[in-house]
This record gives sequence, C-alpha cells and structure tokens, in this order.
Amino acid sequence: MGHAHGPGHGHAHGPGAGTATGRHRRRLVVVLCVTLAVMVLELVGALLAGSVALLADAGHMLTDASGVAVALWASWLATRPTTAVRTFGWQRAEILAALANGLVLGVVAVVVLVEGVRRTLDPTGEVRPGLMIAVALVGLLANGVNLRLLHAGQAESLNVRGAYLEVLGDLLGSAAVVVAGVVIATTGFERADGIASVLIGVMIAPRAWSLLRDVVAVLLEQTPPGVDLDEVRRHMTGVPGVVGVHDLHAWTITSGVPVLSAHVEVEPERLARGEGTEVLRALRTCLAGHFDVEHSTFQVEPPDMRGDEPAAHA
Repeated sequence: MGHAHGPGHGHAHGPGAGTATGRHRRRLVVVLCVTLAVMVLELVGALLAGSVALLADAGHMLTDASGVAVALWASWLATRPTTAVRTFGWQRAEILAALANGLVLGVVAVVVLVEGVRRTLDPTGEVRPGLMIAVALVGLLANGVNLRLLHAGQAESLNVRGAYLEVLGDLLGSAAVVVAGVVIATTGFERADGIASVLIGVMIAPRAWSLLRDVVAVLLEQTPPGVDLDEVRRHMTGVPGVVGVHDLHAWTITSGVPVLSAHVEVEPERLARGEGTEVLRALRTCLAGHFDVEHSTFQVEPPDMRGDEPAAHA
C-alpha cells in the first residue's frame, strides 16, 4: 500500500551526516600523534634497555596507531554521499575498520605471549631497569592523556571503543613494565621482564575478542543493544488504527546509526478514508519518543495482505 520513512530520513546518511566516529575525529587525530611519538620512544628505549616487555608495549602501540589511522580513514569514507549503488554510502566501512583492528589485536596478542614465555624461560641479555622504568613512565602518562580524550566517545562508536580499549591496554602494559623494572632494579630478577610481556599479551587477547564479537553482531545485523523488538511492537500496535505489525527488523548500519523497518497492518476502514498518513505520523511520533532509531521505514497495508506474502514474517 505504500512506504513511509521515520525520523531522520533525508539527512541521516548524506555527506554531512556525522557518524559516531566522525564526531570524535579531532580527538582521534591527537591520540594518533601522541601514540606514534610514544611508540618511537618505547622502541628506542626497548633496544637500549634490552627489555622485551618494553618492546611488546611498543608493538602494541604500533597496532594502536594503525587502528586509529584506519578508524580516521573509515570515518572520512562514512561522510561520502550516498549513490544509487551504495544507498547507505560508505558508513559500513567503519565496521570493517573495527574488524581489521580486532584481527590485528589478536595477532599481536599471540606474538607478545610467545615472546614473553620464551624470555621468561630463557632470560638472555642484560636489562637496564632505570631506562626501562623512565620510558615506561612516559608511556603511562601519555596513555592516561589518550584515555581521557577517548572516554566520552567509546560508548558511541565501535572504532572509538576499539581505540579506547587499546589505549587502556597500553596504560596497563606501561604500568606492568614499570613494576617489572622496579623488581629487576631491586632484586635482580630479570625474568620479571618476560613475565610483564606475558601479562601484556594476556590483557590484549580478551579486548580483541570483545571487539570482534561486537563487530560480528553488526555484520550479522543483530538487533542493536537497547532495542527490544517486543517493546517496539507493543508501542506500534498501541497506535490507533494499527491492528498488527510483522516483518519487523532492526539492525545497525554503523556505530550510532540504528535502522528499523516493518509492515504495519492498518484497519481497512481507516485506509478507505485516506487516514494512512495520520497513522504514519503517529507511528513516527511514537518511535521518536521512545526509541533511539535513526532511520525507520514502514509499509502500510490492510490485514488481509499478510497471506499474499511469500513467507511468514516475525
């Protein structure tokens, strides 16, 4: 019988539409610069101090820097206009970037764990704990600044969340390196360097799993967190004139852009009187007031059309 679009249609996906990552682009740029500077410092410090834990932390910061760079690139792609071929533009690029970040994190976790175990079992070379501690303290301070910058955005965007989790891991990793340096300086127990590297790897692995799990949820078009479809259906069927709702779907295009579609069965008498538009307005008002859905599409039809559809719908 027809289609109608809910709140946000016509502006949510154009070139000026800010995705969750895009809204925090400037902070991501600052975090990228700070991370690159500290990574170079830790790399040089690791070579001079002979510390595998410091080297592991530098490697982790390299993945952080690449992850933030990919997130920035993806957020720029997401602002490109829609086309007849890409009707949602490039917004899903942010999710693909988050997928890449999660996979890289997983690889780094394995490498760091293997090297840390090797160094723990066979500590070779002399570690300079003073230099190790000094460099790690700089990393600790820098990661604290980065964490503060990303805190607000990590609840809105998978990419910002990925960067936030990586920086959090870096902060904890730097703390582990400081502790290992103090242990070596005070006791001479050089295996503490390898143990700290293992701890860094253990901290990276669950964060990689968490990020990948959320990315897979988006790619499989699962219902967005916080959207209860049964509750949505109850609100919609409570609108005067609506007798049923089926083929109800909610999914996420990218972080901060949930969408919803549904077939809405309306009393035939109302449709005959041309009141379908009023029903649609009431539906839009209902969903806008109760659910944070950026883009909604409804098909209004009489109840007897359900039997004409090729398959049963929820």
